[in-house]
Amino acid sequence: MSNAENAGAAKRQPRARSRNGDARAAVIAAALKCFAARGYFGASMRDIAAEAEIALAGIYHHFASKQEILQAVMTMTIQDVFASTSASVQAISDDRPAEQLQALVRAWVEFHTVRQEDARVGASEVHCLEGEGRERVIALRDEQEALFVETIERGTRLGAFTTPYPREAARAILNMGIAVATWYKLDGDISPQGLAERYARLSLDMVGAIDAPR
Repeated sequence: MSNAENAGAAKRQPRARSRNGDARAAVIAAALKCFAARGYFGASMRDIAAEAEIALAGIYHHFASKQEILQAVMTMTIQDVFASTSASVQAISDDRPAEQLQALVRAWVEFHTVRQEDARVGASEVHCLEGEGRERVIALRDEQEALFVETIERGTRLGAFTTPYPREAARAILNMGIAVATWYKLDGDISPQGLAERYARLSLDMVGAIDAPR
């Protein structure tokens, strides 16, 4: 099982977390389910409390408002995916940009296949964020985009990629991965790793990779 699958399995067990006394994590996991099912404005604090199996008043020991919970959910999601994608790039030397890009795309797509609720909420509810929480999440999203841009730009500088549009290619690859969370089925005919591998190969075509391993 991949790191993304392990993380996904943990995310799908909020009640076990609550039994272990991690009430804050249980609230975040419950909120994620509620936001994914009903949207931020459609989910109430009472819905979140019921999903987490705690008293409504218990939520306020950890979060001052539903907005604060959303910020925690969104921050956790982007930090988790960035940790995975950045580690995938750092594991490969900078003189092998095609391999770096493939590893980056694999990590990105696997996250969006295994942690679909996180990914959907992260993509659809960002407009609901307010104040400093919104600024923090946007900054983290920009950091994730920059990782893709820098990887592709490095490949063009080294002559490994021929695309004249590295920034646009990065955004296209990012959005290609984000869309996976809207249609992929874990019980379908291709595994997360299999789909990630296909997308990694597609990404090489998008950047005009030369003599890249496939």
